[in-house]
This record gives sequence, structure tokens and C-alpha cells, in this order.
Amino acid sequence: MNEIEQEKDQTEETPELLAESSAAEQIEAEQPATKQTSVARSAGIVSIAVMFSRVLGLVREMIFAKYFGAGFLYDAYQAAFTIPNVLRDLFAEGALSAAFVKVFTDYQTNKSEQEAWKLASLVLNALAVILSAVTIIGILLSPYLVSIVASGFSPEKAALTVTMTQIMFPFILLVAMAAVAMGVLNTKGIFGIPASASTVFNIVSIFVGLGFAYWLSGGSWDASQDKYTLPAISAQWAILGMAIGTLVGGAAQFLMQVPSLLKVGFRFSPILSFTDEGVRKIMRLMAPAILGTSAVQINVLVNLAFVSSIDGGRSWLSYAFRLMQFPIGVFGVAIGTASIPVLSRMANEGKLDDFRKTLSSSIKLVFLMTLPSACGLIILGEPIIRLLYSRGAFVESDVPMTAWALAGYSIGLTGYAAIKVLSPAFYAMNDAKTPMIIAVCSIAVNALASFVFRDWLSNYGASPEYPNGLGHVGVALATSSVALVNFFALALMMRKRIGRIDGRDIIQSFLKIAVAAVIMSLVCYLSYNFLFNRFGIDGLSIIIIEAFVPIILGGVAFVLAAKILRVNEITQLLNTFKRKLGRKNG
Repeated sequence: MNEIEQEKDQTEETPELLAESSAAEQIEAEQPATKQTSVARSAGIVSIAVMFSRVLGLVREMIFAKYFGAGFLYDAYQAAFTIPNVLRDLFAEGALSAAFVKVFTDYQTNKSEQEAWKLASLVLNALAVILSAVTIIGILLSPYLVSIVASGFSPEKAALTVTMTQIMFPFILLVAMAAVAMGVLNTKGIFGIPASASTVFNIVSIFVGLGFAYWLSGGSWDASQDKYTLPAISAQWAILGMAIGTLVGGAAQFLMQVPSLLKVGFRFSPILSFTDEGVRKIMRLMAPAILGTSAVQINVLVNLAFVSSIDGGRSWLSYAFRLMQFPIGVFGVAIGTASIPVLSRMANEGKLDDFRKTLSSSIKLVFLMTLPSACGLIILGEPIIRLLYSRGAFVESDVPMTAWALAGYSIGLTGYAAIKVLSPAFYAMNDAKTPMIIAVCSIAVNALASFVFRDWLSNYGASPEYPNGLGHVGVALATSSVALVNFFALALMMRKRIGRIDGRDIIQSFLKIAVAAVIMSLVCYLSYNFLFNRFGIDGLSIIIIEAFVPIILGGVAFVLAAKILRVNEITQLLNTFKRKLGRKNG
């Protein structure tokens, strides 16, 4: 067959993150006044753990950039992975994780341990049956699915995309199983093993993928830098090898958690029932969550359709999105994961005031971590992208196009990360409908914004080489618009739900952090331009200096400015790290 399949890295890795031990959480339940400090401490540890996974995720992107560039091959790969990834988000991290953790926790609290383990087996078995059927149907319908989401692809690119989609469809089953395992271990106070699962995914997918790529291609391949040229068959077989690596990585992500499941007491039971009380409760909780998550995934498919006619557009967006996901994963998801168990316990115990304080503190921590990150990615997009991706098939002309996409995504980074805290807070209060309604409404916002921004920005930067100008950046801006609209809507609804969310304190903290971020941005901009104008981009050492020196100077400037402005969260985090270091040295 000439239609060669390929694979996509799990760009949005499962939120398998690290927090504190169950003993620490029990202490927190007895000392509600210290909840905010506890979340900050746990989030700090989570950030360190997930950092390894995100770094390896960037390494995967660097490998794709080097060997496949930004064009035909990677465009098709991204489109192929998007379809099973949409279903993964529906059945795994989104709806399933939130619903399962909630019910499993209730079973442990109000019923017996044996009943909880029975529920886990029922859910795993039900997933295996349902997602196996979904996978088979998806493989059969792949040609029709690709024709819908990638209508702008050439026949050759569409054929390649179809084959890759069929290869990677089983990924949804593997990741859903991994999500259940993560939920079980997290409720048992074990966060380290699930946190390392995505790291294992990256390692396995890199080495297995490259191994298959070299084997299937015959030992080498040439990924043409011309976005309008049909790649050689060897290059298509190579990216097929990377697809196989992704599938094997998904399996490793689940299997590496199995020993820990057995250690905490889980024993598999070959039972299946869709009428079981616990299973039905999970399904009821999942229903609105699936609708809400499906809205997000419809937005993803809409965005893919809008850029499918832009050669290289999907690749530029993907490389940029990976960088934007780094601070979201390290900070937003980390803080959300650290706060969810605490918020759930407070909601169950009716401690509304403590719930409010912890939620407010978590949102302010998100602002502290992601606002300067967003500014840094906007200002230093080009040197960072040049350092990470600019080699092999990824040429210098791809750098600014990716940097513009990164700037578009970064505008909504803070809102995107804050949603990772706000949405689970609604689930903790047994309210899955509110996030669902807001997410469904975002479909119209995204479609309109994508159309307007893409057409508007297509008039800028157009050239014979890039006839669509910066049209792809319009899709990134639409994504940011949806994230910001969703954040404000969730915040307003949460304020209505619990009376208040300490909004004045949150706004005051945001303004202080914003001022510090502006100062940091100015330092980054001036230092980078000084280095660029003086040395250009001649040599790897110069590229490294031009990326890291402004980052270091900007980071120092931000911390000093935040301290001067008396941003409480920066002091809180610094004290946490000091205590950790003191404990290790002691």
C-alpha cells in the first residue's frame, strides 16, 4: 500500500500528576485553615513531577520537527491523531476521570473497600466493551471522518491521514484504561506513579517510534522541505513507524500502573453490568460532562477544518500548541489536580467558606504561574522555537509562522489554565451541567471567531511562499477567545453558586501579577533584541544564549517585581521551596 499511516504524539498528555500523600490530605481535612498552603505545596510538587513529562513531550516534538518538518507529513499526522484524540478526551480524561473519581471516592467513604474495587472492575470492563466497539466503528468510518475534518487536504494527504487514523484508533481504549487507573491511585493518595505514566509514554513512543521508522523506511528517508511536494514513500513509511510508537506508548502508559493497582488492593473481576448503581451514577455524571467535553472537541475539529487548506498550518499550530501546553500542564493542571481532592472533601463536608478560600487561592496561583509564562512565550517565541525546532526538515521560514501561532495561543493561556481549576470545582459540587452548558455555547464563539480571525489575518504576511498569510494564527486566536470567554462565564456562575469567590482579592492579585509580568516582558524584549542585533543567529551557542539569557533575566525581574508589589502567592511559593530544601538538607 502506498497510503502510509503515521502517528501523533499525545500532545495533550493525560493529567497524570503528582500531589502529596494521603496522610497529608487527612491532616488537611482536620485543619481547613491551612488548605490554601497545602494546595500550593502539593501543586509545587506536582509541577516538578509533570515537568519531566512535558520536557520529554518537547523532545518528541523536536524529533518530529527534525525528521518530518512542518508540512505534508506532519499535517497529516496531526489530523489523523486528532480524531481518536477527540474521543479520548470524551471517554477518558474529561468526562470519565471526573465522574469516576467522584463516585469511587464516595464508595470508599460511605461504603466498603470491597464495593469500591467491584466498581473499578465494572468500569474497566464496561470501557473495554464500549471503546472496543467504538474503535472498530471508527476504523471502518475513518475515510468519511477524514473527509469531514480535513476537507482541504489533497487526495494523497487525505489517503495518508486515513491510514494513520485507522492505526491510532485503539489509542482511545488504552488511554481510557490508564485514566481509570490514575483515578484509583489518586484516590488512594498515590500520585507519583500516575504522574510518571505520561513520562513513560513519551520515552516508549520516542524509542519504539524511531525504531519502527528506521526499520519500515529501510534505514533512512528524506522529508522534503517543500510543503507542496509529495513526500517519498520511505518518508511516509517512517512516519507510520512513529504512529506505531504512539500506540505502544499508550499501552505502556496503562500497563506501568498495573503493579501499583495490585499493591493498593485492586483485584480484577470479570463482571459486567450497565445497571449497577455505581456504574449508572457514573454514567449520569458523565452525560453532561460528555456533552461539555464534546463541545470542546467540536471546536478542535472546526479549527482543523479551517486550517486544512493551509499547507503547513496544522503543523505550525501543533508545534506552537505543544509549547503553550507546557505551562498549562506544569502549572494549570498541576494546581487543579492538587486542589481537586481538597475541594471535593470540603464540598462533601459542607465547608463552603473553606471551599471558597481554597478555590480563590488556587486561581491566584494559576495567575501567578501562567501570566508571566504567557508574556514570555509571546515575547520570546522566536528564539525558543528556533532553539527547540529549527533543524533538519524544520526550516528558518517556519520559525516566525510558528511563533505567531504561539502568540495567538498564549493570549488565552491564563484562561485556559484557570478552567482546569474551575471546571473540576463544579464537579466537586455535583454540578456537571454548568460547565457543559458553557462549553456548548462556546461552539458558536469558536466558529465565528475562527472564521473572522482567519480571513482577517490571511491579509497579513501573504507571499508567494505563504499565500494564506497569517490565517492559521486566526485559529489560535479563536482558541484563546473561547478559553477566556469560558473562564469568565465559569467564574461568574461559580460566584452565583457559592455567593462570592473573593473576586476583589483575585482581581487585586491579578493586577499586581500583570504589572510584574509587564516589567518582565520589557526586560525580555530589550535583552533579546540587544543579543539578536549584536550576534544574529549564527551558531547553536548563540541561539542558546539568545533564548536562555532573556528568560533568566526576565524571571529574576518578575520575582523581584512581585516581591516589591507584595504578591502574597510568590512569597508563599518561595517559602514552600525553602521548607522543602531545608527538609532535604536536614
